[in-house]
Amino acid sequence: MALKELLALLGISKDDAHVPSLDLIRTVATVALTILSYYVLFGNRHMRKRRRLAKELDVAKEQLAFLQQKLRDPSQTGTDGEEQKVVRIFMEGAFDLMHFGHMNAFRLGRSLGTHLVVGVNSDESITECKAAPLMNNDERLAMVKSCKFVDEVVPNTPYIMNKEYIDYIFETYNVDYIIHGDDPCIVDGRDVYETAKKVGKFRTIPRTEGVSTTDILGRMLLLTTEHHMKGGTASALGSQSKFLTTTRLLQLFSENVKTPTEDMRVIYIDGAWDLFHPGHVALLKAAKERGDYLIVGIHGDVCVNKMRGMNLPLLNLHERVLSVLGCRFVDDILIDAPYEISAEMIASLRIAEVIHGACDVDREYCSDEDDRYRNAKEKGIFHSVKNPCPFSLKTIFKRIRQNQKTFQVRFERKMNTEAQHYEQKYSDNGSH
Repeated sequence: MALKELLALLGISKDDAHVPSLDLIRTVATVALTILSYYVLFGNRHMRKRRRLAKELDVAKEQLAFLQQKLRDPSQTGTDGEEQKVVRIFMEGAFDLMHFGHMNAFRLGRSLGTHLVVGVNSDESITECKAAPLMNNDERLAMVKSCKFVDEVVPNTPYIMNKEYIDYIFETYNVDYIIHGDDPCIVDGRDVYETAKKVGKFRTIPRTEGVSTTDILGRMLLLTTEHHMKGGTASALGSQSKFLTTTRLLQLFSENVKTPTEDMRVIYIDGAWDLFHPGHVALLKAAKERGDYLIVGIHGDVCVNKMRGMNLPLLNLHERVLSVLGCRFVDDILIDAPYEISAEMIASLRIAEVIHGACDVDREYCSDEDDRYRNAKEKGIFHSVKNPCPFSLKTIFKRIRQNQKTFQVRFERKMNTEAQHYEQKYSDNGSH
């Protein structure tokens, strides 16, 4: 471009007394041409980046929408000095083989209100709609009642809730909102929660990704150990466990954990706590009744597998930690607890009594307790407690063996469904 044309483009007359020096003009021209060339050459890259940022923004908007649900009703928030309004939340389900994914759903549901009511489907309705549950009414009720995020439990709710039953729930239990996962719930071509949605009384919570009853059932059927944590290696979470534990989730489950005061009697009990079940709940309740503060030690995957063999534990350490943290009788946990309880550990945690659950049911999983409890026995603080509930991991294995073919078919069908879910959800988000 000629100098005269450039001056004309800038609106400067060549005869103007205030014409800048030629060096300055050349500098300005160079900068302008550089900027123009940059956008011509790199425009496509910026377009791709903008599209990627747009996708990330959409994800952020979804997360924000979830948080905004708590703010849509101003009465939930309250102000300083004002009493917070009670907002009653209702959730329901089968909760068969209950795991930390269910507990996290309860936590999320309760976060949208102040009081969580949970309906537990009856054996009859579950059997009629899909297949007989692995655990019966009383066992599933015991598990839901044991969760610290649950305030009230309604037994024998129908697996499919019609309009009449939803109206009954609103009136009988003074429910403000019905909560369900963000996956669709369609029966006979109709939305089960259509009634609640029409009156603005329905809310959704995100699904806890990477864990399901189907996944856990598969670990029992396939007898793999790929879900075990191998320590600090890249394969710490194998292909059988898609669940990713974050510090944030551990903090949320530990939100009300407090340090014991000097006058509290601290009780300690340890174990694998694999596939958290009614037998565990009963034992932890019995242990908590012996003191004021219950610390639960959870052994690592290598330790558990060495003692129990096969493909145990069925849940890896992080998964078992969340399951135990969700129990209302537990005050704190010791992650990857030492198998042998040392004198230093007793002093450090100020343990007043060490509890050991009697192993009448799972005798083949028990080892000689003399060595590992030696220090507690020498101090006179060891106590063996007979579990008031006979339910054990062996109970679950026995039931699965009795109906192996049925559970195998159910597992394969559900695995296909879940594989489609993950493929559809993450197929567009793999290469950012």
